[in-house]
Amino acid sequence: MRFQVKPGGSITGRLRAPGDKSISHRTIMLGSIAEGITEATGFLEGQDALCTVNAFRAMGVTIDGPRDGQVRIQGVGLHGLKEPNETLDMGNSGTSIRLISGLLAAQSFDATMTGDASLTKRPMGRVITPLQQMGAVIDSHDERPPLTVRGGQSLKGIHYVMPMASAQVKSCVLLAGLYAEGRTSVIEPAPTRDHTERMLQGFGYAVDSENGVISLSGGGNLQGAQLDIPADISSAAFFLVAASISEGSDLILEHVGINPTRSGVITILTLMGADIEIMNERTVGGEPVADLSVRSAKLKGIEIPEELVPLAIDEFPVLFIAAACADGETVLSGAEELRVKESDRIASMAEGLTRLGIANEVMPDGIRIQGGRMTGGEIDTYHDHRIAMSFSIAALRANGDIIVNDCDHVATSFPNFASLSKGIGLRITEAL
Repeated sequence: MRFQVKPGGSITGRLRAPGDKSISHRTIMLGSIAEGITEATGFLEGQDALCTVNAFRAMGVTIDGPRDGQVRIQGVGLHGLKEPNETLDMGNSGTSIRLISGLLAAQSFDATMTGDASLTKRPMGRVITPLQQMGAVIDSHDERPPLTVRGGQSLKGIHYVMPMASAQVKSCVLLAGLYAEGRTSVIEPAPTRDHTERMLQGFGYAVDSENGVISLSGGGNLQGAQLDIPADISSAAFFLVAASISEGSDLILEHVGINPTRSGVITILTLMGADIEIMNERTVGGEPVADLSVRSAKLKGIEIPEELVPLAIDEFPVLFIAAACADGETVLSGAEELRVKESDRIASMAEGLTRLGIANEVMPDGIRIQGGRMTGGEIDTYHDHRIAMSFSIAALRANGDIIVNDCDHVATSFPNFASLSKGIGLRITEAL
């Protein structure tokens, strides 16, 4: 699959982006180990989230759906998972393999997890290390998938100081802590998305969070819940940038999750001069939600504050497109984590920007981007869905067609990206 996007156009109308991927993953995980029924609406039916669904079905959990964003999970309790008859395929999903590692560490059975060519290159030592400190036994290929988590281990709570700001590592350790003897604490070097903590409490499990220390005690239980999953701000970000950079745009994004540990993209775009209004703020299932109104604006280059980096880590590819359309230079530093995502996102984006005539300088932990006029061109995505969608948005300000190759992976997080984008004004077509 590839996208061909013609230059120009305006972004207008209203839309609701797909359900939050992080919350969709955790809905399946927590609902499966809860007691009773969990029902959710707004579930993301992308390939990543479906890998999590399939993994828990393979471990004996009955899951109805997802259909039309609705899913129903018959929880089996903390100790009700069963040994899978097959290797668990996590596809392209780092969230699935890292968080489920924490749950598997305390089970009575062995389980092996693998993934696609991209996932098997991603570092897993960051979760293996704390899990081993808790007593887990995990086999890996030089700390990369496939991972085999050995059953029958007794876990003990630990006080873990994370070497990097990672919601996946934090969540993995907390999920293992549900089964551990004593208290498990995680200390964050910087705030990261806190869906796991919020959702555990929504499922009736006590979690303490204060001054960057998140802790819980093992031995409790979770109760099934009713959830309405907000639209994913990481998906909405493509349209926030699209409407900001294209003249005459006026767009409303409905029911977007604006969790303060995820809303860095709004802050950064606002610092660049974007015209974004947060409307109708409310709380749904413990998560802050709002409608976002965004109009075209003249963006300026900025030095991105390092404290915002963990709060926008998944949105930087499309923020690089905003930087390419801004007046002046945009500088990002402190973003080493971008190098170990689905691709090396700094290198991948820099290569694509260069092909489109945008001057940039790659640094070990970031990039400098000089705003300018984009040409058309052909882009390689390196199997990375966010690279594909970001360069599709770039066509709004290019002076020629942009061809984006290898777009199959867009289905991992945003299956209807092309059709939704076309409906609000992006001149995009799909081709084999």
